[in-house]
Amino acid sequence: MILGFWYKLALVWYGFSSVTLFGLYGLDKTQAITGGRRIPEKVLHLVAAVGGFPGGFLGRSLFHHKTRKPLFLFILSVSAVLHIIIWVFVFFH
Repeated sequence: MILGFWYKLALVWYGFSSVTLFGLYGLDKTQAITGGRRIPEKVLHLVAAVGGFPGGFLGRSLFHHKTRKPLFLFILSVSAVLHIIIWVFVFFH
């Protein structure tokens, strides 16, 4: 079934982008502590927007990173809601 392929591909994409964003949060937190080169905020927001928001929520929580910036929680939340709306449309259209 061809549609099954696209769902599997989407699942892989969400997994890959989530692991990527989780890793970026961890790396950025380490760089913040050690004074190293930081990950640009735009990159973190972009990866969240393209599907990495689950990893962003997890990384934000586990690393206690970007918790003082409400914009990060807002962007993660908006990204999640938009993706949910898209999937509801896909499933019920």
